[in-house]
Amino acid sequence: MRAAVLRSGAVKARVIDDPVPGPGQLLVRSLACGICASDLHFMDHPEAGADDDSGMSTYDQDVDIVMGHEYCAEVVAYGPDTERRIPLDARVSSLPILATPGGRKIIGQNPESPGGFGEYFLLTEAATRVVVSDLPSEVVCVADAISVGWSAAVRAQATTNEVPLIVGCGAIGLSAIATLRHLGLGPVVAVDFVASRRETALAMGADVVVDPAEISPYQAWRDVARTSAGSMTEMLATVGLPGCVVFECVGVPGVLDSIIKGCERGTRIFSVGGPPEGEHLHTLTAKRKGLNIQFGGGPLPPHWNEAFEAVCSGSLDVTPMLGRTVGIDGVSAALDSARDADGPVRIVVVP
Repeated sequence: MRAAVLRSGAVKARVIDDPVPGPGQLLVRSLACGICASDLHFMDHPEAGADDDSGMSTYDQDVDIVMGHEYCAEVVAYGPDTERRIPLDARVSSLPILATPGGRKIIGQNPESPGGFGEYFLLTEAATRVVVSDLPSEVVCVADAISVGWSAAVRAQATTNEVPLIVGCGAIGLSAIATLRHLGLGPVVAVDFVASRRETALAMGADVVVDPAEISPYQAWRDVARTSAGSMTEMLATVGLPGCVVFECVGVPGVLDSIIKGCERGTRIFSVGGPPEGEHLHTLTAKRKGLNIQFGGGPLPPHWNEAFEAVCSGSLDVTPMLGRTVGIDGVSAALDSARDADGPVRIVVVP
């Protein structure tokens, strides 16, 4: 098959062997696969894969790896010991985890589990979901990106007495915004330096967007919170401003610490950015303010399913996030474009 192959830190279009489905696996043809910031983190920070003792993510620079974990595909063939409950040619997707004899592997981040930047890859039959939708595959494949912010927003259990603050309007931040609005929560305040990302945040449901180069995100949050609280009588009755729940969706060192230093007392922070090189935090400041910080992790399976259904049904519109499509030969250049914060939120590979 043809694939965009990562080896020795570079991605090139090459012909490699077709993957062969093992027990309980499906062979699928990639129809569309989004380029995620996680792909960039994976290829730019091989030490992170080397230090992952779970074996789920492994970057060996001397072997071929086909990235791509946000996919829509069609079933081509069944491996041994499969139930064959999903018909051939059905469009499918799944949480990007492949069950192998050697344990679970992240699809697109392991030599044993190639991803959607090639013509074919493998899925675990038991985890595979059929696409019940007429939406284009380029739209459906964004469901995995939505699931990360969806899971964070659901786990936050925000209430109508809180004003959410989204720091960073990449795919995760935008998906958190869309999920909060889907849940009927708000007003939502979104922060990003890039004008195009702020515009997309409004399209995805943000009520107020903030350029942190012009105004402190925390002052902007206070202004919105005061308006949300209503009259002075109502503010006194509720003992001050509404609560603050912050979603850190940047993944750059220093951002989470700046939130700790700038946010209100008692703020709940959900950090889903995760800079590969780590972060230094003023924990004493967090202690004095009584902050509650939760670190993200991947989406829980039920949340992935909920996000997938919301995207496929059209009840959550992801089209404002979509940029251009490229073929296998264009993946390397598209990865470079994805590094540009002013570029499209999602470039989609159509092999």
